[in-house]
Amino acid sequence: MGQTYKGSGVDIEAGDKFVDIIAPYAKSTYRKEVMDGIGPFAAMFSLDLNKFKDPVIVSSTDGVGTKLKLAIDACKFDTIGQDLVAMCVNDLICCGAEPLFFLDYFATGELKPSEHAVIIKGIANACKECGCSLIGGETAEMPGLYAAGDFDLAGFSVGAVGKADIIDGSRIIPGDVLIGIDSSGVHSNGYSLVRKIVKDSGANLNEVADMLLAPTKLYPRLVSRLLSAAGVKGKIKGIAHITGGGLEGNVPRVFPKDCAAVLDINSWQRPEAFRFLQKAGNVEEAEMRRVFNLGIGLVLATDKGTADALLREIKGAGENARVIGEVIPRKDETEVFFK
Repeated sequence: MGQTYKGSGVDIEAGDKFVDIIAPYAKSTYRKEVMDGIGPFAAMFSLDLNKFKDPVIVSSTDGVGTKLKLAIDACKFDTIGQDLVAMCVNDLICCGAEPLFFLDYFATGELKPSEHAVIIKGIANACKECGCSLIGGETAEMPGLYAAGDFDLAGFSVGAVGKADIIDGSRIIPGDVLIGIDSSGVHSNGYSLVRKIVKDSGANLNEVADMLLAPTKLYPRLVSRLLSAAGVKGKIKGIAHITGGGLEGNVPRVFPKDCAAVLDINSWQRPEAFRFLQKAGNVEEAEMRRVFNLGIGLVLATDKGTADALLREIKGAGENARVIGEVIPRKDETEVFFK
């Protein structure tokens, strides 16, 4: 018998079965603007030009990093789909955009439809929570490129915002306050260090997996509410998604060049995951601040007069937040000071 594609490690039937399983997940996320479903070579989305005045298309792409490896080691795949979506759409909303649709890329050495479909289900559920459509994606089975059991994920999101409604941080001035909104934990950054701490400390992965694999929080619904709420509409001057680089690496990204920040590191309580990592890994405080979000997933900049109303609106949406700092004039190369 001659050589076959399946004999080389690629199972076309498994791929077809995978599509059959995940197609309903994707379809359940469709907004009315989606014009085609799973199957065509490209997906189509009809932008509602009446909704966005002078629309600007916004895009973002990201992955989950080595949090994937921790999930693989723990055999827990039901949360990383949300991580993938969150890391993309949480970036989109920082400029005031509404996420419209999402595409995923899933690559593995051996496709296991029943086992891997839960990942796509997680992606679809997260898309539904954000109000965006899982409009398409790609599944690649590549034997020899990935070790047994390994896989990779990438996400691509597209959104829109009216040009006049773009949030770019340009209105931020000294005296403005910074409001920190809780993260759900480590989110999806710093996992090379997380995995090393777990390994070197001898921690039982089964005992800490749920804590360390808590999915990245999705902020689009909250931000959408804040951007249209009476009393705070038009008052949010900047939004920073706290990802790799922590607070000191991400908050200044939305500042004008003449601004810096003073953050009160004791104004919130760190989640258990960070206390565990710092103690188990004997990680210095400066390194914790440089690598992790430490419990703050999103930072909003606004004027002092709007801060209380903004905090009430965030609380009304079921989220926890507080003032964590203020904007000051920048005098040198230092962009963030901690007190």
